[in-house]
Order: sequence, then structure tokens, then C-alpha cells
Amino acid sequence: MQAQTAAKTQMTNLEIIKGAIAAKMDSASFTSWIAPLAMDVVDGNLVLCAQNQFSADFITSVHKTILADVAAEFGLGLDIVVRNSATRAIAPIANDNQAQVYAPVVKTVADSVNFDSFITSDENAFVVCACKKLATGTAPFTQLFIYGVAGCGKSLLADCIAGACAGRVVKMSGAQFVSEFTRSLKEHNVFAFKDFCRNCNLFILDDVQALAGKKASTEEFLQLIVDLRNAGKNVVLTADSAPSNLTGFDRHSQGVLASGLVADVAAPNAHVKTVILQRAGVKADVASALAARVANDGHLVAGVATKIKTYVDLMGADVDIDVAKRLLADTLTAVKTPNAMVRDMCEKLGVSYDAVCGNGRSRNLVFARQIMMVVLKNATSLSLVEIGNFVGGRDHATVLYAVKQIEKQKATDLVLAAQIEQFIADCK
Repeated sequence: MQAQTAAKTQMTNLEIIKGAIAAKMDSASFTSWIAPLAMDVVDGNLVLCAQNQFSADFITSVHKTILADVAAEFGLGLDIVVRNSATRAIAPIANDNQAQVYAPVVKTVADSVNFDSFITSDENAFVVCACKKLATGTAPFTQLFIYGVAGCGKSLLADCIAGACAGRVVKMSGAQFVSEFTRSLKEHNVFAFKDFCRNCNLFILDDVQALAGKKASTEEFLQLIVDLRNAGKNVVLTADSAPSNLTGFDRHSQGVLASGLVADVAAPNAHVKTVILQRAGVKADVASALAARVANDGHLVAGVATKIKTYVDLMGADVDIDVAKRLLADTLTAVKTPNAMVRDMCEKLGVSYDAVCGNGRSRNLVFARQIMMVVLKNATSLSLVEIGNFVGGRDHATVLYAVKQIEKQKATDLVLAAQIEQFIADCK
């Protein structure tokens, strides 16, 4: 009876100690690292039993100060040990199936992937420099968030970083992280999964947006980021939009994702597309002509290059521009005429084409007409007289006045400037 009472008292004391630890740590760290540990008092020491040596080392390096302070409050020392080396029998760790083995199918990066594989434009000079700094370990930041539209090359940049990193790299897609974390929970080897993700010099997660709406996976991943950064490890994240624009993530999650360096990757421009095609063996004149009619999507450009290369290999004939147009009829965008550009802008600005070409002088109509003149001037090689002809036969002076007025407004109206830049990009 006395033994049972003593055991019950010790269990109560351990719960009090555990509560004191939880009060001094953030909930995510406590839940991930401390709560699952076996705990006992042995020879005046608070003994915390970790699943393996990596977990024990991590807890010692990151949380030892807090743990030691709490133990001292109860007149105890602190001892963090690996389960099999404990000096007395301690209850099994929660979720432990006695066989903590984890072996994921992890994407490997080809040796040939390096920064020479990424064609740098002026718009992407900053993000490329940041990637190189991180890869060499000389960056003043440990977390890099790269975002951009599909086909802009953010995944390729992540592979370039992995290829240039000297240490151990773990790279997963967002969907794979969710799948592997869920599997580790079902197979009761979540600690091995945690160790696998943390036992690296560089962790890369491609397509963060795949975690949207998956609360448990997101919480585990956010804690992984915090733990890696606390341990001095580097983290690279990619997504299709900036952290603040990611849907399915709360403000705290967006804040953690944006806590490092955030840099955008611009879609490939005509020069980049031309170089990609030429590197694939496409003739210079054909590559230049195709670049103007292929969408700004690196995946699509790579597909075009593959199709042309395959045609040459199978047919044994070179591809000129006529053959390329016929071969890629399903891929190339139609060449936009100035008239089509004006009609397209009329639809986007909410005015009729007939009104733009007519004599109407309402404020909204004149403003829309002026925007179209500026866009045509920047998106085409038309003269001012020719531009005037496409917006209702306006003369040279009217077009020149419109250009000056809009340029003056763009200097103070960033929304208007962005809208015009988008119109220009759509027309090219």
C-alpha cells in the first residue's frame, strides 16, 4: 500500500514538473519535443529519456537551459539520456512501436544541376545572388522563400542550391511532406521522421502551398522550420505566391514563412526563352521567332525544345521556322495585331470599341483611350501616327499629348503604372 502511494505521489510530482516546463516553453516546441519523452526522478536527477541520440542532442542544444532551470526549482539536477542507455526502466515513449525506422522516397538532385543551368535575367539577378550566397554558407540569413508563377524556375533554383551545398540536403515537395508525415503517424515512427528532416544542413520544401488547409502537417512543418533555424540549419521554401498571399494559412503561419528573406522569380522573358531553345539545339533564327510566340512558362519552353529535338532525331531533318510553326501549332500563341490589342484593352477597361474609335469626350473614355495609346507605343514598333489610326484616327499631336499625360500620372499612381505594365506584357 505504501509503495502504491509513493508511486502515485511521484507520478503527481512528475506531472507538476512537466506542467512547469510547459509554462516556460512555447506550446509547439513542448508538444513536439518534451511531451512525448519519458520522465523520471533518479538519484536526485530529473531524467528525460529521448528516443535516439539525435533527439537527445537536439533537446540538449536547444532546450537544456529551460529544462535545467525547472529541475533546479524542484531541487533536482538534469540528465538527458537515450532510452536504451537509461539507468532504470522507464515507461515506453508515446507513439513508440519499438522500431523507429523511417525510409522515405526522397527526390534526389542530378549532379548536372548547377547555377549555370538557370538563365539569369536582369529581373532575377537579386534572387540568384541570394541563392548562391545561401548555397555557399555565406548568407546573412538562414531561410529563403522563393515565389513566382508556374514555370518561372523557382524549383530549378532550389535544385541549384541543393547541388551547390556541401552538406547533407533533404528535399521534399509539399505534397510529399504531407504524405510522409501522415504515414509516419500511422506507422508509429514519427520520431524517426522528425529526426530525418532535422538531420541535415539544408532542408528544401518545394510548393509550400500544398500544405494549405492541412492543419497537423502545417503545424509540424512550422515547428520543423523553427527547430532547423534554432540549430543554425538553412531552409529553402518555394511557392506560387508570396507568404502574405498564400491561402489556407493563418497569419502566424504566414509570418513564420516570411521571417527569412523573401524573393520573387520573374517569368522567363524573350531573351531567356531564346537561350533555353538555343541550348536545346534550336537554330538561332528559329529560337528567336518562337520565343516571341511561346508563353512565359519555362515548362512550356522546355516542352517546345524537346519536341523540336525529337523531330530532328526521328526525321533526320533540320527544323526551319515554317516547320516549327506547323509542328507547334497547338502551342504557339497567335500573333496579336494592334487592332486585336485595342479590342482586348477595351474589354478589360470596360469601354466599347466603337466608343474608343468614335468622337466621345467623356472623362473615362478619354482616359481609356490615352492608356491604349501608351500601351501601343511600348508594346509595338508603330509610329505615333499609326497608333492614332488604331484608336479612331487621332493625329500625331493627340497621341503625343496622351503619352505625356499618362507618363506624368504613372509617376504618382503606382496602381495605374502596374496596370499599364500588365497591359504591355499581355500585348507582347
